[in-house]
Amino acid sequence: MFSQTKHSRSQAMRPRILLLTGLPGVGKSTVFRKLAELLAERGYRVGGMATGEIRQGSTRLGFEVTDLATGRRGVLAHVHQAQGPRLGKYRVNLADLEAVGVEAVRRAVAEADVVFVDEVGPMELFSPSFKQAVEEAVESGKPLVVTVHHRARDSLIQRLRAHPAARLLEVTTDNRSRLARELAEEFPSGEKL
Repeated sequence: MFSQTKHSRSQAMRPRILLLTGLPGVGKSTVFRKLAELLAERGYRVGGMATGEIRQGSTRLGFEVTDLATGRRGVLAHVHQAQGPRLGKYRVNLADLEAVGVEAVRRAVAEADVVFVDEVGPMELFSPSFKQAVEEAVESGKPLVVTVHHRARDSLIQRLRAHPAARLLEVTTDNRSRLARELAEEFPSGEKL
Protein backbone atom coordinates (compact mmCIF):
# COMPACT_ATOMS: atom_id res chain seq x y z
CA MET A 1 0.00 0.00 0.00
CA PHE A 2 1.22 3.48 -0.84
CA SER A 3 1.77 6.03 1.87
CA GLN A 4 1.48 9.77 1.37
CA THR A 5 5.23 10.33 1.16
CA LYS A 6 6.13 13.84 0.01
CA HIS A 7 9.23 14.99 -1.85
CA SER A 8 10.22 18.53 -0.90
CA ARG A 9 10.32 19.99 -4.39
CA SER A 10 7.77 17.76 -6.11
CA GLN A 11 4.97 19.89 -4.65
CA ALA A 12 5.50 22.43 -7.46
CA MET A 13 3.76 20.12 -9.92
CA ARG A 14 0.28 18.84 -9.12
CA PRO A 15 -0.58 16.09 -9.69
CA ARG A 16 2.77 14.39 -9.43
CA ILE A 17 1.75 11.01 -10.85
CA LEU A 18 0.73 11.19 -14.50
CA LEU A 19 -0.94 8.05 -15.82
CA LEU A 20 -1.18 7.85 -19.61
CA THR A 21 -3.65 5.36 -21.05
CA GLY A 22 -5.37 4.78 -24.36
CA LEU A 23 -6.06 2.21 -27.03
CA PRO A 24 -3.18 0.16 -28.46
CA GLY A 25 -1.32 2.05 -31.18
CA VAL A 26 -2.81 5.45 -30.30
CA GLY A 27 0.57 6.91 -29.27
CA LYS A 28 0.96 6.47 -25.50
CA SER A 29 4.61 5.48 -25.79
CA THR A 30 5.28 8.27 -28.29
CA VAL A 31 3.81 10.88 -25.92
CA PHE A 32 5.76 9.30 -23.05
CA ARG A 33 9.11 9.45 -24.92
CA LYS A 34 8.46 13.00 -26.17
CA LEU A 35 7.69 14.18 -22.63
CA ALA A 36 10.92 12.60 -21.35
CA GLU A 37 12.84 14.30 -24.17
CA LEU A 38 11.25 17.72 -23.50
CA LEU A 39 11.99 17.52 -19.77
CA ALA A 40 15.59 16.47 -20.44
CA GLU A 41 15.95 19.49 -22.75
CA ARG A 42 14.74 21.68 -19.86
CA GLY A 43 17.46 20.32 -17.59
CA TYR A 44 15.57 17.64 -15.70
CA ARG A 45 17.33 14.35 -15.04
CA VAL A 46 14.95 11.76 -16.42
CA GLY A 47 15.23 8.04 -15.91
CA GLY A 48 13.29 4.84 -15.87
CA MET A 49 12.24 2.35 -18.49
CA ALA A 50 10.54 2.43 -21.86
CA THR A 51 9.23 -0.36 -24.05
CA GLY A 52 9.00 -0.62 -27.80
CA GLU A 53 8.25 -3.10 -30.53
CA ILE A 54 10.74 -5.48 -32.11
CA ARG A 55 9.83 -5.77 -35.78
CA GLN A 56 11.09 -7.62 -38.80
CA GLY A 57 9.58 -5.80 -41.73
CA SER A 58 5.89 -5.43 -41.01
CA THR A 59 5.82 -8.35 -38.57
CA ARG A 60 5.97 -7.71 -34.82
CA LEU A 61 8.19 -10.32 -33.20
CA GLY A 62 8.20 -8.96 -29.68
CA PHE A 63 8.99 -6.06 -27.40
CA GLU A 64 12.17 -4.56 -26.01
CA VAL A 65 12.82 -2.75 -22.76
CA THR A 66 15.21 0.23 -22.62
CA ASP A 67 16.85 2.05 -19.73
CA LEU A 68 16.14 5.74 -20.50
CA ALA A 69 19.26 6.96 -18.68
CA THR A 70 21.85 4.53 -20.07
CA GLY A 71 20.30 3.28 -23.30
CA ARG A 72 20.80 -0.33 -22.20
CA ARG A 73 18.32 -2.63 -23.94
CA GLY A 74 16.87 -6.06 -23.34
CA VAL A 75 14.13 -8.26 -24.73
CA LEU A 76 10.89 -7.90 -22.80
CA ALA A 77 8.97 -10.54 -24.76
CA HIS A 78 9.43 -12.39 -28.04
CA VAL A 79 7.72 -15.02 -30.17
CA HIS A 80 10.93 -17.10 -30.07
CA GLN A 81 11.55 -16.70 -26.32
CA ALA A 82 11.97 -20.24 -24.99
CA GLN A 83 11.06 -19.65 -21.35
CA GLY A 84 8.92 -17.38 -19.25
CA PRO A 85 5.25 -16.67 -18.78
CA ARG A 86 3.19 -16.86 -21.97
CA LEU A 87 0.99 -13.98 -23.06
CA GLY A 88 -0.66 -14.60 -26.41
CA LYS A 89 2.03 -15.58 -28.91
CA TYR A 90 4.83 -14.11 -26.75
CA ARG A 91 6.84 -15.37 -23.81
CA VAL A 92 7.93 -12.75 -21.31
CA ASN A 93 11.66 -12.54 -20.57
CA LEU A 94 11.61 -11.86 -16.83
CA ALA A 95 15.43 -11.84 -16.65
CA ASP A 96 15.77 -8.86 -19.05
CA LEU A 97 12.71 -7.10 -17.61
CA GLU A 98 14.33 -7.21 -14.19
CA ALA A 99 17.97 -6.63 -15.21
CA VAL A 100 17.15 -3.71 -17.51
CA GLY A 101 13.69 -2.36 -16.66
CA VAL A 102 13.46 -2.85 -12.92
CA GLU A 103 17.03 -1.66 -12.41
CA ALA A 104 16.32 1.42 -14.56
CA VAL A 105 13.31 2.34 -12.43
CA ARG A 106 15.25 1.84 -9.20
CA ARG A 107 18.16 3.91 -10.52
CA ALA A 108 15.73 6.66 -11.52
CA VAL A 109 14.24 6.67 -8.02
CA ALA A 110 17.75 7.18 -6.63
CA GLU A 111 19.18 9.59 -9.22
CA ALA A 112 16.57 11.21 -11.50
CA ASP A 113 14.33 14.22 -11.03
CA VAL A 114 11.44 12.53 -12.85
CA VAL A 115 10.77 8.78 -12.98
CA PHE A 116 9.29 7.26 -16.16
CA VAL A 117 7.72 3.79 -16.50
CA ASP A 118 6.44 2.47 -19.84
CA GLU A 119 4.39 0.46 -19.24
CA VAL A 120 2.42 -1.04 -16.41
CA GLY A 121 0.81 -3.75 -18.49
CA PRO A 122 0.18 -7.49 -18.61
CA MET A 123 3.76 -8.47 -19.55
CA GLU A 124 5.43 -6.37 -16.87
CA LEU A 125 2.94 -7.40 -14.20
CA PHE A 126 4.27 -10.99 -14.28
CA SER A 127 7.28 -9.68 -12.30
CA PRO A 128 6.90 -9.08 -8.55
CA SER A 129 10.18 -7.10 -8.71
CA PHE A 130 8.66 -4.79 -11.32
CA LYS A 131 5.61 -4.18 -9.15
CA GLN A 132 7.85 -3.44 -6.17
CA ALA A 133 9.97 -1.00 -8.21
CA VAL A 134 6.84 0.91 -9.29
CA GLU A 135 5.70 1.07 -5.67
CA GLU A 136 9.16 2.40 -4.71
CA ALA A 137 8.79 5.08 -7.39
CA VAL A 138 5.42 6.14 -5.97
CA GLU A 139 6.80 6.14 -2.42
CA SER A 140 9.79 8.27 -3.49
CA GLY A 141 7.56 11.32 -3.81
CA LYS A 142 9.20 12.23 -7.12
CA PRO A 143 7.16 13.10 -10.18
CA LEU A 144 6.22 9.87 -11.94
CA VAL A 145 5.02 9.38 -15.50
CA VAL A 146 3.50 5.96 -16.21
CA THR A 147 1.80 4.44 -19.21
CA VAL A 148 -0.98 2.06 -18.21
CA HIS A 149 -2.30 -0.64 -20.52
CA HIS A 150 -5.95 0.20 -21.16
CA ARG A 151 -7.31 -3.26 -20.35
CA ALA A 152 -4.86 -4.44 -17.67
CA ARG A 153 -6.39 -5.18 -14.30
CA ASP A 154 -4.20 -5.50 -11.24
CA SER A 155 -4.20 -4.21 -7.67
CA LEU A 156 -1.12 -2.10 -8.50
CA ILE A 157 -3.01 -0.32 -11.29
CA GLN A 158 -6.02 0.20 -9.01
CA ARG A 159 -3.78 1.78 -6.36
CA LEU A 160 -2.08 4.01 -8.94
CA ARG A 161 -5.43 5.22 -10.27
CA ALA A 162 -6.77 5.84 -6.76
CA HIS A 163 -3.67 7.66 -5.47
CA PRO A 164 -4.60 11.23 -4.45
CA ALA A 165 -1.64 12.68 -6.37
CA ALA A 166 -2.52 10.86 -9.61
CA ARG A 167 -4.17 12.11 -12.77
CA LEU A 168 -5.30 9.71 -15.48
CA LEU A 169 -5.04 11.05 -19.03
CA GLU A 170 -6.33 9.26 -22.09
CA VAL A 171 -4.13 9.63 -25.15
CA THR A 172 -6.29 9.98 -28.25
CA THR A 173 -5.78 10.79 -31.90
CA ASP A 174 -7.10 14.27 -31.09
CA ASN A 175 -4.62 15.12 -28.29
CA ARG A 176 -1.53 13.00 -28.98
CA SER A 177 0.28 15.62 -31.04
CA ARG A 178 0.09 18.29 -28.32
CA LEU A 179 -0.12 16.31 -25.06
CA ALA A 180 3.61 15.92 -24.33
CA ARG A 181 4.22 19.66 -24.76
CA GLU A 182 1.24 20.56 -22.59
CA LEU A 183 2.39 18.20 -19.84
CA ALA A 184 5.97 19.51 -20.01
CA GLU A 185 4.60 23.00 -19.35
CA GLU A 186 3.24 21.77 -16.01
CA PHE A 187 6.79 21.24 -14.77
CA PRO A 188 8.47 24.33 -13.32
CA SER A 189 10.96 25.92 -15.70
CA GLY A 190 14.45 26.82 -14.70
CA GLU A 191 14.43 24.91 -11.46
CA LYS A 192 15.24 21.35 -10.57
CA LEU A 193 13.18 19.18 -8.30
